[in-house]
Amino acid sequence: MIFVLNKTDTIANQFLAELRDAVIQQDKARFKRNQEKLGGILAYELSKTLQYETKEIATPLGTASINMPADEPVIGVVLRAGLPFHQGFLNFFDRSSSAFITAYRKVKRNASFVIQVDHISSPNLDDQVFILCDTMLATGQSVVQVCKELMAQYNIKELHVAAVIASTEGVAHVRANLPKAKLWICAVDDEMTSKAYIVPGLGDAGDLAFGEKA
Repeated sequence: MIFVLNKTDTIANQFLAELRDAVIQQDKARFKRNQEKLGGILAYELSKTLQYETKEIATPLGTASINMPADEPVIGVVLRAGLPFHQGFLNFFDRSSSAFITAYRKVKRNASFVIQVDHISSPNLDDQVFILCDTMLATGQSVVQVCKELMAQYNIKELHVAAVIASTEGVAHVRANLPKAKLWICAVDDEMTSKAYIVPGLGDAGDLAFGEKA
């Protein structure tokens, strides 16, 4: 299952356009806020697919029956670029725990690369709904590597992957290697550069949000 947000005409497209805009994105605060807004919108859409149970809520004047989420998903993030996007999910799933993952591309001598997962800090994910947030889903290798390592440790009940922009190649790689994962994407672009940057994409999301790495 894949949900692509910009296939529907909504205000979300304005936030996505500002993220892509080479002039507007120079405002770091605005760049991070737009990621946060899009994270919130995807969180709302994803929430429609969760299981619910009816609870009785006591008001000052009586009792109201309300359908409430049966699960509080754990929200994971690949550091550092995904932090504002992750916050958007937490704004909606505000009772959720978080998982933090550090992963990077380790370049080989022949200029190819492998994904190195350095650290995972996570609550127990056994029988949990898990949502992994990463701003850019380029080749999809880091998402697959992280999820496979987590699934080797935990019996995850339901797996979701969320990204602001994905490449068609990255989506295909995730779907082929994580067939049970549900994908939540704001936009899908068709091309990548030789260095695996999505085109037209938006550039380096981590640098734009937090400054260029030394």
